[in-house]
Amino acid sequence: MASTEGISVIGTRQGSTSGLWALAPYPVIVADEAGAVVEVNPAAALLLEGAVPGARMRDAVPGWLADAHQAAVAGGRLLARNCREVGVLPSMSGRIGAHSFEAHPTPSHDGSMVWWLVDDTDRRLAEKALATERERTRLLAEASSVLLASLNTERCMAATAQLAAEYFADVAVVVTPPSGSRMAVARAVAGQDVTRTVIAGDPSQLPGLSEALQGFPPVPSRWIDPARLPDWIAPPDSSGTIGSVVVTPLPGHGVPAGALILLRTTGHPQFSENEEIFARLFAARAGAALSASLLYSEQSAITQTLMRDLLPPRLQRLNGVEIAGGYRPAEAGERVGGDFYDVHPGSTSADASLVVLGDVCGKGLDAAVLTGKIRNTLQALLPMADDHGRMLELLNGALLTSHHARFATLVMASVKRAESQVWMRLTSAGHPPPLVVRTDGGVQGVPTRGTLIGALKKITVHSVEVVLRPGETCLLYTDGFTEARGGPRGDEVFGEERLKQALSECADMPAESVVERIQMLASQWLRNGTRDDMAVIAISAPRTAHLSAVNGHTRGRYTA
Repeated sequence: MASTEGISVIGTRQGSTSGLWALAPYPVIVADEAGAVVEVNPAAALLLEGAVPGARMRDAVPGWLADAHQAAVAGGRLLARNCREVGVLPSMSGRIGAHSFEAHPTPSHDGSMVWWLVDDTDRRLAEKALATERERTRLLAEASSVLLASLNTERCMAATAQLAAEYFADVAVVVTPPSGSRMAVARAVAGQDVTRTVIAGDPSQLPGLSEALQGFPPVPSRWIDPARLPDWIAPPDSSGTIGSVVVTPLPGHGVPAGALILLRTTGHPQFSENEEIFARLFAARAGAALSASLLYSEQSAITQTLMRDLLPPRLQRLNGVEIAGGYRPAEAGERVGGDFYDVHPGSTSADASLVVLGDVCGKGLDAAVLTGKIRNTLQALLPMADDHGRMLELLNGALLTSHHARFATLVMASVKRAESQVWMRLTSAGHPPPLVVRTDGGVQGVPTRGTLIGALKKITVHSVEVVLRPGETCLLYTDGFTEARGGPRGDEVFGEERLKQALSECADMPAESVVERIQMLASQWLRNGTRDDMAVIAISAPRTAHLSAVNGHTRGRYTA
């Protein structure tokens, strides 16, 4: 046998080559230009029973190899017409029985073609397995990206069902652990939108579902009879009869996040063991994401419940007195901080309402927790609201006995409407003095003073009474306004004088407008600079209201 750069020239005399064919590592078939088998080696004879000398290739070998021989002979003739002995004829691939082969042609001088058959079944299976693993890795990466994109439980359930229906099954159902007798269900049919509902179903109706919802390992799909599916699992509009079912748990962080049910119709292959294993890998990712969303939802609900007691209340006209408030925490992403205000209405319109504004040392959530404690303590002390000094003494004692090492400043105002005027009693406990703007634009500081709360065992306070005539406003504020740094150079404090000047421009304005004006000026002064918490309350005697006696009680009547 001689070889010349890609084309081996093989002798055609059977006697000189038959001994060599037995040593060939692959099945070999020699066929002439007319498509007749000339010679086969023992390996080829075992592989192709009909391949005997004299037989036609069309009758002796699979069609793909007979077609390849015809094309290779034509290619060899073309090489011969071009007077070339060296060339490359394309190899072909196909199946012979249960195996896959590559057929490599080698032309000889007499025009016959030698076919070397190389079994590449294992290589193709390995390539297929590698492609499958790559696709599964891509799917798991995509699933992780999609599932972790939202901490909303309903969206996470819908994404899990949709991905499972797209890649694994004709129908995918996500079930969360039952709450009482009810379960949340997300169902996806391939090519359709996800539907979500809450049902009163019994998990024990489907074998393996109760165990999956408790986090136990899944039962093999062959143990589940599709005919026993409860009505709430398979959608009524699904095409075809369900022929294969997989139930696998969605493992969460310490507790099961639910279960994933995969359904295939009889028109598709049943779930293989390998597919069930991969479904568990997907379920592990989905369970982690769903568990995180459930945990976030639970924590969010708890936070919202607790936050309701920490957020400043909404203020409005109260017993004939206009009261408006504004709050801005130090950090843009926070909702609560160390500044706070509260309003406790009087039991009747003739009783004084209590307005409290305070500032706790520090900011952020830690300071907000202490503000909640102060607000709750003051709520409990409301029966003695007419004695500011006693309330502050008891509050001071409560803070000193707590585990907090923080102090607070407060200003309290008892507010009551008397005819067209508003009577106020103001008491400061280490807090900046309230400011009063008169109708002529004059601004006065209220000379109340006192000891801050939570620092010393004994405190002293001094209360001052103020009367507001129609159109006049009393402003309670925290030092976040006066100590705000900004301005043209960015490092100058806003200061009390600028605050007074701003307030003088708010003469005869409603309380809500005063608050908006002060907050706007402070924000413009700060621009994007750092700031402290800011809280402000405006208490005004309205010009558009007067009192009248109705049924023996004094009530507010408002006219435009």
